[in-house]
Amino acid sequence: MARVIFTPHLRFAAEPRVVAGRTLGEVLAAALAPHERGYVLDDQGAVRKHVAVFIDGEQCRDRRSLSDPVGEDGEVHVLQALSGG
Repeated sequence: MARVIFTPHLRFAAEPRVVAGRTLGEVLAAALAPHERGYVLDDQGAVRKHVAVFIDGEQCRDRRSLSDPVGEDGEVHVLQALSGG
């Protein structure tokens, strides 16, 4: 089971969640309630522009179809990306 950890800026998820899934898409589908989904994913199901997702310390590569593999004991971090100067 993968462990999903959200940055404190995403206030809906104070505690890590442990969910089943073999891809990033499956893991996020299991970890996010319908009312939380819009904070992380856009209306096409892609990772939002100002959200960063890391799988076992590596930034996800497929932000559109979320096909990146997640290992059985994987750790997914969902962060609000910072921008600006």
